[in-house]
Amino acid sequence: MRLMLLEPFKSLWHGEDPFVEVERLDGQVYRELEGRRTLRTEVEGQGYFVKIHRGIGWAEIAKNLLTAKAPVLGAGQEWRAIQRLREVGVPTMTAVAYGERGGNPASQHSFIITEELAPTVSLEDFSANWRDQPPQPALKRALIAEVARMAGTMHRAGVNHRDFYICHFLLHTDRPVTASDFRLSLIDLHRAQTRAQTPRRWRDKDLAGLYFSALGIGLTRGDRLRFLRGYFQRPLRDILHDEARLLAWLQRKAERLSSRYARRYAPGAQA
Repeated sequence: MRLMLLEPFKSLWHGEDPFVEVERLDGQVYRELEGRRTLRTEVEGQGYFVKIHRGIGWAEIAKNLLTAKAPVLGAGQEWRAIQRLREVGVPTMTAVAYGERGGNPASQHSFIITEELAPTVSLEDFSANWRDQPPQPALKRALIAEVARMAGTMHRAGVNHRDFYICHFLLHTDRPVTASDFRLSLIDLHRAQTRAQTPRRWRDKDLAGLYFSALGIGLTRGDRLRFLRGYFQRPLRDILHDEARLLAWLQRKAERLSSRYARRYAPGAQA
């Protein structure tokens, strides 16, 4: 069994079974699946997000593996990703409670509780009207540079996100957002994988997701080149030469994702 409790849960659950107490937490439920529950709760006026994982069973694990998908086996994936990102300076959530019980991945019970990041707005929402109302150039350049830094640092640290979209970058709004003064945090790491080194395949999938999610916000070729320079931390000429195959693949992958998205959400399409 693994268990880490910080305040207020250390005092709140003193002498109790945390795996029982976490199931008793109530609040706004964001997702309820057979093997996972996500909700927002409040303790002493502070908001927290709670993710509870219950064993998904060997049948579900086998189905994921047969379709070349990596199953989410518990809260440990998010816990490890948070710790690694904080070690290397990528702003993310703060975990205040984590528990894992049971060695069988098909029936393991685990949970993670993180502090709510508020007030914030997702980068997706913040940039939604950029095509019609472009932001100040300095602010756009600064945000692109920070996203590139965070993405590159994450991948070089051995973490790949697997849901790497601009909606999972939160922009803090507790003070005015300017080019010289802003904070971004990366969230939603429950599917993240943490290794000594990020495999190229998973790195490229993250980059494709990020590129696809930013297609509609009016970024220019110069903006994309600025991201590449910040991400790879190499001269642009070298990047365009050494990563030519990757860049061509990203374009094709983003186009396929866009077509799939359009078909899925077309009027009359089956959900």
